[in-house]
Amino acid sequence: MTGSDATPSFRLAYVPGVMPDKWVRIWNERQPDVPLTLTQVPPGAAAERLLGGDADAGLVRTPVDREVFSAIPLYTEQTVVVVPKDHLVTAVDEVAPEDLADDIVLHPLDDVLDWESLPGRPALERPATTADAVELVAAGIGVLFVPLSLARLHHRKDLTHRPLKDAPESSVALAWPEDAKTDLIEDFIGIVRGRTVNSTRGRQQAPARGESADADRGGARRKPAPGKAAAGRSAGAKRTGKSGRGAAKNDRRGKPRRRS
Repeated sequence: MTGSDATPSFRLAYVPGVMPDKWVRIWNERQPDVPLTLTQVPPGAAAERLLGGDADAGLVRTPVDREVFSAIPLYTEQTVVVVPKDHLVTAVDEVAPEDLADDIVLHPLDDVLDWESLPGRPALERPATTADAVELVAAGIGVLFVPLSLARLHHRKDLTHRPLKDAPESSVALAWPEDAKTDLIEDFIGIVRGRTVNSTRGRQQAPARGESADADRGGARRKPAPGKAAAGRSAGAKRTGKSGRGAAKNDRRGKPRRRS
């Protein structure tokens, strides 16, 4: 099968916590003939997948290497602390880092927050993943700092979370290799930015079947039948003709008769 015969598709990678459902739904409405394939990838593997050609674009966490990738920031998440439901900080609406000075703070290897100095007491070992760290929190080993979406993703009935003040935040961006932008990527950019189908900033979508012909019929000015003038022009001509005869009559009356 040649490239021109292949069915076009759009491959989108996304990291845990990102919820692309709304954008995928809009894509399916606007691009019913171009299937969108979703692949979840670990945060640290997103760049490699994009550069390796395994995906056309990705919903990734920043920072992004701007020498290699183009990126459009989408939103920034609130940071929360995940604790057991009987933890003391559940009595407040917002937690300060100093409130956790005596707690063991779990720091997974796939942490997406850029800490200069992690609050609390460090654990003896770093859990391999955020999911492993959540299990340790449930076991009463310590507490965990994550973006809000990851707290919701790993929700458990015996755990809860509270907003954490003065903490680094994680942002999500749409990224793609610098030299690999396509029309389909431009279409997806329009969707995540909230552009309408006919936005002049986005790539114009092809009209649905039958729309072009209907537009031509509705938008084109109908030609008058042979031998018939347009209504407006006909009425105008009649008024002009009557006015002309009256003007000529008045002109004749105003001239003196020539004496013989």
